[in-house]
Amino acid sequence: MDVDSEANLNVKDTFFENVDIQYMLEFETQIFLDLVRSDGLVIAAKGLNMDLIILNILKVYQDPGNLVLVLNATDSEQKYFDEKLNRQHVYIEHETGNTRIEQYLCGGIHFLPSRILVVDLLKNRIPIDKITGIVVLRAHRIFESCNEAFILKLYRQFNKTGFIKAFSNSSQSFTMGFCHVERVMRALFVKELHIWPRFHALVRSSLKKHEPQVVELHIPITEQMKTIQTYILEIMNGTVKELKRINPGLEMQEITVENCLTKKFHKILQAQMNEIWHRLSNKSTQLIAELKTLRHLLLMMFYSDSVSFYSTILEYRKAEYARSVDWVFNNSAELLFKSAGALVFSGDKEFNPVFCPKWEALLDILKVEIPAEIKKSGSENATVLILCSEQRTCYQLNEILSSGPHLYLFMLALKKKINLKSLSDKFKNCSKIPKIAISSETQPKAKSRITRKKVKTDKGSEEKMEEIQRDADEDVDNEEFQSTYILTMSQNVLDDSNETFLKDDSTLNESVFTPFPQMENMNLTEVCESISAPKILIQTFKGAENYISLQNTLQTLKPSFVVMYHSNVTAVREIEMYEAHRPEEAHLKIYFLMHADTVEEQAYLTGLRREKEAFEFLIETKANMVVPEDQDGKSDQCMTLQRGGLSPQKNTRQGGQSEEPTRRIVIVDMREFRSDLPSLIHKRGIDIEPVTITVGDYILTPEICVERKSISDLISSLNSGRLYQQCMQMQRFYSKPMLLIEFDQNRPFGWSNQYMISENGNSFGVQEKLLLLTIHFPKLKIIWSPSPYATAQLFEELKQGKGEPSIEGAIAIGGDEDLDAIETKYNSNIYDFVQRLPGITSKNIDIFLRKGVNMQNVNNKSEEELKLILGNSTDAKALYSALHTECVAVEETKENKYSRNKSGGSSRGNQRRGIKPPDRY
Repeated sequence: MDVDSEANLNVKDTFFENVDIQYMLEFETQIFLDLVRSDGLVIAAKGLNMDLIILNILKVYQDPGNLVLVLNATDSEQKYFDEKLNRQHVYIEHETGNTRIEQYLCGGIHFLPSRILVVDLLKNRIPIDKITGIVVLRAHRIFESCNEAFILKLYRQFNKTGFIKAFSNSSQSFTMGFCHVERVMRALFVKELHIWPRFHALVRSSLKKHEPQVVELHIPITEQMKTIQTYILEIMNGTVKELKRINPGLEMQEITVENCLTKKFHKILQAQMNEIWHRLSNKSTQLIAELKTLRHLLLMMFYSDSVSFYSTILEYRKAEYARSVDWVFNNSAELLFKSAGALVFSGDKEFNPVFCPKWEALLDILKVEIPAEIKKSGSENATVLILCSEQRTCYQLNEILSSGPHLYLFMLALKKKINLKSLSDKFKNCSKIPKIAISSETQPKAKSRITRKKVKTDKGSEEKMEEIQRDADEDVDNEEFQSTYILTMSQNVLDDSNETFLKDDSTLNESVFTPFPQMENMNLTEVCESISAPKILIQTFKGAENYISLQNTLQTLKPSFVVMYHSNVTAVREIEMYEAHRPEEAHLKIYFLMHADTVEEQAYLTGLRREKEAFEFLIETKANMVVPEDQDGKSDQCMTLQRGGLSPQKNTRQGGQSEEPTRRIVIVDMREFRSDLPSLIHKRGIDIEPVTITVGDYILTPEICVERKSISDLISSLNSGRLYQQCMQMQRFYSKPMLLIEFDQNRPFGWSNQYMISENGNSFGVQEKLLLLTIHFPKLKIIWSPSPYATAQLFEELKQGKGEPSIEGAIAIGGDEDLDAIETKYNSNIYDFVQRLPGITSKNIDIFLRKGVNMQNVNNKSEEELKLILGNSTDAKALYSALHTECVAVEETKENKYSRNKSGGSSRGNQRRGIKPPDRY
C-alpha cells in the first residue's frame, strides 16, 4: 500500500469511520487533517484546487444534526457539491420567510448569498448558537466592512464553539496593502495560516508520481510578427519612461514593460494607486490607459489573426483616437502601422494574409500525430481537448477546423470591410471560396461598370455577391461566441493519416473535421456519449477562481489528448492534479503550444515568478506575524468583537456615574445590505433592524429619514426623476428628510467632471439639478460623506439625545394605505404645497389642513389663532410672518454701499480676504 492510500485509510479509521472520504493526494490529506484539528486559512497555489478537500469536509458534517453555512460559492460550485453530496441535506435554493426558518432547523449544509444570510442573522431566523460552522471560499475577498465579515462577526458574538475554515487560491491578493493577510485573518477570526505553494516538498512529491506525458512545441513567429513585436515594445518602453519621468516622487518599481505583460497588471496597479489617483495629472492617467491599449494590441497579434489585428490597427490610425493619445505620433508607431499591412497584403497589394504559426502546428497535431496515436492504441472513442484563453479564440479554431483557414480569413476580411483588390493564388485555388466572390474582388473596374449599368449585368452573380456580403455582415453582428465547440474526425484522417496529409502545405488544406450541430440542445456528457467516433472539444479554461471549473470538465470527458493552445499556469496545474488522481489509468498526453522567445512566453514566466515571490512574502510574514491569543473570537476579550461608539453620558446627579446604555437602533432597508454601511453602523454599537421600507433607506430617529446615494446612483436618479419622487415621499412623512451623497473611500472626496463618462455630460448639470431639488424641498438636508466609515460616525452623532425609531411605524409609512389616505383626504398638490410653508411640520400638517379650510381663511387668522391650530408659538410665528410680512427690495444708495464696503460686509471683499461664506447645512 502506498503512502497516499495509507494516509487516507488512517483518516477514515481514526477520525470518521462512518464517513465516505474520497481518495486524496498526500498533501490534500495533510490540509484536510490540519483544518479538521483547528480552524484556519489555507492559501494554495493556483491550480491546486481544493474542491476535494472542501467536499470531504462537507461530508464530515453532512448530517441533520449539524448546521453548516458555505459562503462565496458560485452557482456552478453549488451544483457540483450538491451532486457530489447526493443531494442529501443540502440546501441551495432557499425560500422566503417561514419556509427558510424551517430549512435552517432541519440542519444540513446551506449555500447562501451573504446578503440574505446577514439579514437572517440580524432577524434571528437562524439559531446562531446551533450553527456547527462556516466554510468561506475565496477568502482573499474578505475585508473589514464586507457582508461576509459582518456575518462572521455576528456568528462569533453568539457562538464560541463553532468552526471557521477559509480557502483561497490567490496568493498575490494577500500581498497588496499593509498587513493584508493579518487583516484578513482578523476578519475571519482564525489564528492558523496554512501556506501551500507549488514548490512545497509534499506537493511536488505528490504530483511527480503520476506526471502526464508532455510534448512542448516552441513555435517561432514570422519575421513580420517579430518586427511588429519590437515596435510595440519600444512604444511601451517609451510610455513607461515618460510615466516615471513626470512622477519622480512615486514608487513605480512595479511599472515595467515585463510586468505590463501580465494579465492582472492593471488591477494590481489600480489597487496601488487608488489612494493617490486623484493626485495624478491627466497626462499620467492617460499614459496608464495607453499601456493597457498597447498590451491588448500586443497580445492580439499572438492570440487573434492577422486580419483582425490589421483591422484594429486601422481603428487606431483614425483621427478621433489620435487626438487623445501620444503614442500614435511616435516614430515606432508609424513603422508599426506600415508593418501591419504586411501581415495581410503582399508587396503588390494582393490579399495574402499571414497565417498564425500555431494554426499549422495545431492542424499537424490533429491530422497526423493524434490520428497515428489513436490508430496505434486502437481507441475508437478518443477525445481531444483543446484549451484556449477566451471564447473568441474557441470560435476561431472551430471555424478553421471546420471550414479551413482560407475561407475563414476571406470571410473575416469581408466582415471587417477590408478592401480586397486582388487575391493570391492560394486563395484563388481554394474550392470553398465562392468563385463569384473571387472574380468580383479581383476586377474592381468591371464591378464599377456593373454598378452603373444594371441592365447588362449577370443578376445571379450580383445577387450572389450581395448575399455573401450580407451573410458576412450578419455574422459579425450576431456572433455569439460559445465556451465549447465539438467536432468529429472523419475516417479518412484515421486511415490515411501518414500519407494524405504529409504533402507540401498539407496542414493548410481544406479541413476534414465535422462540427456537431446538436450541441445547443444537449449537455456535454450526452454529446460525448452520443458520438462514437473520435471527437475534438474546444473549450476555454477561464474561471481560474472557480474551484471546480476545468477539473470537473476533465473528470466528465476523460480526454486522451489535451492541446494547450494558450499557456495558463492554472490550467496546467489542474491537468497535473487530474492526472495524479487517476494513477491506474493510462497517461494523458499533453501538447503544449507556445511562441518561443516572445512576450507570450515572457508573460507566462513572469506570472510564475510573481506567484513565487508572493508565497515567499507570505512565508516570511507568517514567520514574523504576531497573532493575538483572542483573535479566534472565542473569548469575550476579543478586540474585533468589541463594538465602539460614543462614550455614555455622565449623570451629574448620581455622582458622575455612567447611565445604563440604552439600546440604539437604526432601521435599514433590505436592499441596503449590498453596501458596507450597515456593517460599519453595527460596529459602532448600534443595532441594525433590517426591514422592507418604501420611504428612505435608513431611519435614524422618528424625525430623521435618510436616502443614501452613491455618485453613480445620484446621477442616474437625478436624470430619471426618481430622486424627486423619493424626496417628496420623505418630506411627506418625516420632518427632517436627508439626502446622503456618499463617495468611495478609495477615490477623491471632491466633485469634478471625472464622474461623467459621456462627452456631452458634465457635473455642472448635476449640480444644477441638486440646486433645483433644494428649492423644491426646503426641508431637505444634503449630507456629503467621504466614505462609509464617516457616514457611520455621522449617523451615530445624529442619533445622540434623540428617540429611537419605531419599526412598525417605518414599515407602515409610505404604503398603499398611506398614499390612498392622502389622496382621499387631500389633494396631493395642495398637500405638497402646504408642506413647504414655514412652520408646517409632519406633526401639525393634518390638523392644519382640517382646521385651515383654505388659504384665505388661514390668511385672515391672527397669530394666536394659528398658535391654537399648530400647537406651537414658534411655528405659528413663522407661518404668520411668511403670510403677512412684505418683502421689499432695498435700493442701494452710495452711502449704504460705502459704509458696507468700509465695514467689510461685501461678499466680494470677503472672498478677496479668503473668507468663505458659511455653508447652508
